[in-house]
Amino acid sequence: MNKSKSIVTRTAAELAKELGLSPADGAELELRSALNSKIIEAVRRKNLTHAQVANLARTSRTRVTAILNRNTNAVSTDLLLRVLYSLGYTAKITFKSAA
Repeated sequence: MNKSKSIVTRTAAELAKELGLSPADGAELELRSALNSKIIEAVRRKNLTHAQVANLARTSRTRVTAILNRNTNAVSTDLLLRVLYSLGYTAKITFKSAA
């Protein structure tokens, strides 16, 4: 049986490259990961239940559970932003040259 080789990446750009994704896809991964991390941190800090977060964000508890478990494949960036806002945070996006 073939042994698989472990690959370690340190940035979203490196991960995107290893997965054969475009740099734009890497930037999206980085943004969504940052939003997800902040949501998890805010929920823990405020000691809220999944149902309470769902009520605040006007979404389902199932979707909140997915977000808090970092299973965001079927979750839009818009919803991540809405959940973050409902927890009392806003996102500030900065722009820099990709080259």
